[in-house]
Amino acid sequence: MPEILLSTLNARYTHASLGLRYLFANLGVLRAQSEVIEFTIAMRPLDIAEQVLAKQPKIVGFGVYIWNVAETTAVISLLKMLQPQLIIVIGGPEVSYEAEGQIISERADYVISGAAEESLRALCSQLLNGQAPKEKFIHSPLIPLAQLSLPYEHYTDTDLKQRFVYVEASRGCPFKCEFCLSALDKTAYPFELGHFLSEMDQLWKRGLRHFKFVDRTFNLKIATTQTILEFFLERLDAETFLHFELVPDHLPDALKDCIQRFPAGSLQFEVGIQTFNPAVQALISRKQDNAKSIENLAWLRQHSKAHLHTDLIFGLPGEDLASFAKGFDQLVALRPHEIQVGILKRLRGAPIIRHTEGFGLIFNPYPPYNILATDRIDLFTMQQMNRFARYWDLIGNSGRFEYSLNSLLGETPFARFWVLSEQLHQRSGQTHQIALPRLFKLVHEIALSDLGLDEAFTEQLLADYARSGQKGAIPFVPGLRQRALQQAATDARKQRQVRHALDSDS
Repeated sequence: MPEILLSTLNARYTHASLGLRYLFANLGVLRAQSEVIEFTIAMRPLDIAEQVLAKQPKIVGFGVYIWNVAETTAVISLLKMLQPQLIIVIGGPEVSYEAEGQIISERADYVISGAAEESLRALCSQLLNGQAPKEKFIHSPLIPLAQLSLPYEHYTDTDLKQRFVYVEASRGCPFKCEFCLSALDKTAYPFELGHFLSEMDQLWKRGLRHFKFVDRTFNLKIATTQTILEFFLERLDAETFLHFELVPDHLPDALKDCIQRFPAGSLQFEVGIQTFNPAVQALISRKQDNAKSIENLAWLRQHSKAHLHTDLIFGLPGEDLASFAKGFDQLVALRPHEIQVGILKRLRGAPIIRHTEGFGLIFNPYPPYNILATDRIDLFTMQQMNRFARYWDLIGNSGRFEYSLNSLLGETPFARFWVLSEQLHQRSGQTHQIALPRLFKLVHEIALSDLGLDEAFTEQLLADYARSGQKGAIPFVPGLRQRALQQAATDARKQRQVRHALDSDS
């Protein structure tokens, strides 16, 4: 039985915790007495407590994040009730700042802030040697990355086959965007590149093909970015998939040349735009060349095969609905594959809190600490925007409305989708668990009755529905069944292929 248990509650089973594996890799001689065990927030706290206690550990460490703090608090409370002598250590972003006074901090025995690889090892050594520190709150100093043992060998074969595997070529961020905890970093620190790539090679040889990089600024140093991309180009196969977060206004020609060599389906770029409003950018200390960002996104869409996931944040201080709508329309015009409409959250420690009084920021006191109102956005508009974001995921980001989306959005995408989202809510009363046939039916009704579309749109929607795989009657065209629609779509596709062949011959 392990004396030390390292644990966290992931959002989903498919998420494998990189942080836990770093802690485990850096326990030194204590690693032989330790074990990693992961749960999900969907599990009952009592079931988690049962599994933890069955291991009979002396020390349990929990990684605490914004998405699991409530559930982890419940688990720790149960553990302390059932086995008071069990030593509970917590760490992670949610308890690295403003930890004192939190219920979870009160229930735990020790709270480690910051990067805890060395602090946790030292604490566990003291505890197992009967030398319990008097201080409950332990601050971790900045660790030179060269001193860390890398964690990648501790991903299991099951992890590699069934879960997202996260890697990082650097830590930290040089930018100071106030909504982000990385604003507190001094800069970005790279891992030694040769050693890092050697670890990636080992993962590759073990069969891993999907690599999700968590670096905040993957394209900060272009020479390093190119070297990493070239590493994967040399090994490229049909299953390769790489995810990177890009700085939007930094895409020199040398990097473009490299990106162009990746085939479709192998690259995904997460590009944080957040806001196009220069006054808001200045207010939150975000440095972004909007013209260059727009130029780079247009280039990526037109000249690369990368999948583009872009981000906007609603509720930033100083931004009203009209400003956000303008930015949304600008981004839609660039045709990224996805636009994530995020709602501002108050991460503990993030400098955004300094604007609370000046801009009337009201945050939810409970996780996920989302913005409820500002001096420019009232609660009701904020709630409408929450629904807008959810429906946008269902329709705009899902890929299910490929043929009909442009007609839905027209020349004023935000305004039209605002109408669509409000009508969807009025008619369904739901933002989740809407059956796909019903969603298609509602979209069709609203498009014709509220957006002024005609039967040409119906044809586009039928083409989308044909791709959906649903069986039986078409919900928005009485008397038409999916089998007939699929055959029509097949015939139309064959006709297009014949025309294309004739055009090519001529």
